[in-house]
Amino acid sequence: MIRTKTTLTRPGRSCRHGSPSGFTLVEALVSISITALAAAALLLGSHASLETTNEALKQTIAQGMAQQLMDEIVGCRYMAVGADPQQVSLCPSSWEKATGTRERFDDIDDFVDIESKPPTDQYGVPLGTDDGEGDTRAPNFQVPTSMFNNWRQEARVYYVRESNLQTELPYGQTTDYRAVEVRIIEDIPGRGDRELARLRRIVTYVPSYAP
Repeated sequence: MIRTKTTLTRPGRSCRHGSPSGFTLVEALVSISITALAAAALLLGSHASLETTNEALKQTIAQGMAQQLMDEIVGCRYMAVGADPQQVSLCPSSWEKATGTRERFDDIDDFVDIESKPPTDQYGVPLGTDDGEGDTRAPNFQVPTSMFNNWRQEARVYYVRESNLQTELPYGQTTDYRAVEVRIIEDIPGRGDRELARLRRIVTYVPSYAP
């Protein structure tokens, strides 16, 4: 009688000893999915970081623009020479606005309700290209021309209540206190205006007396 020897193989084990086990299709798909999710999370994090940095940069520049305009305004006289400090109508004279710029503005009420898009210096030169003297700087030192095309600078000058400097008075009422308000706004196509910076300062009339 011939006896045969039967070898039993345990389930889940290869009958060929010494052969390395590889990834199954499911394991490969899971690995690829995890890698893709990790890459997506990394990209989203980088995008969010870039947006945050860009937003901070915009607000820093806008604050600088607002401060520059505020300094320009409050550096002027409270009123024109010989004018009434409580004059009802606040506006530049025809001579002061004849150039279409702020070059001739020399008292605070000249800046009432001014608006410029893109923001400009007192000579009408767009900020980022100006040299501060009515001309443009060298091309290599200018910001891209499109950077501030959708930005707008605004200024308001109005009387406020003496007992509450936060309260704007209606037209026709005056005090010895005026508010100067400056805003930098970004006009986002399809979404409207977004305020980037706002400054407000109270100025008052102090009469001078000859000794």
